[in-house]
Amino acid sequence: MFPGGRVLLEITLRTAVIYSVVLLGVRLSGKREVGQMTPFDLTLLLLISNAVQNAMTGPDTSLLGGVIAASTLLLLNYAVAELSGVNRRFRKFVQGQPSLLIHDGEIIAAHMAKEHVSMDELQRALRAHGISSYHDVALGVLEVDGSISCLKYDDIKPGAETHAHRRFLKKQ
Repeated sequence: MFPGGRVLLEITLRTAVIYSVVLLGVRLSGKREVGQMTPFDLTLLLLISNAVQNAMTGPDTSLLGGVIAASTLLLLNYAVAELSGVNRRFRKFVQGQPSLLIHDGEIIAAHMAKEHVSMDELQRALRAHGISSYHDVALGVLEVDGSISCLKYDDIKPGAETHAHRRFLKKQ
């Protein structure tokens, strides 16, 4: 009923590898809020979870094997969150960086394409912010969590460009 120590260690290592691969895959797939998931995103997530389950536990279907796999996932997630909090480079790797989509009323098409943001998605975000046209937007940013933040010209005081704003614009 209870697997041996070697089997449990194997489950821990398999789970750690799968966690890393899925984390990297999710990171590379782009920024999107969980609330903004399309049916395709949800289908992919469900299929990935089903596909990797056997890879984590192997032939072991014991209760203890499942507990070890789940515990490993929780510990890895905690470790990634902690390391992200203290290491800026790691945080940028795991979370990514914000992307400028609109600057001074002009859409940056290259950034839209790179981030796979459609005009429909951008217009939806503008409507959510109560903005009728991208021409009214001083800054539109795709945040690391997948949300789109917009600042209208009225929100920015003339001549009050911030240091962070200048640094952000230079990096793009």
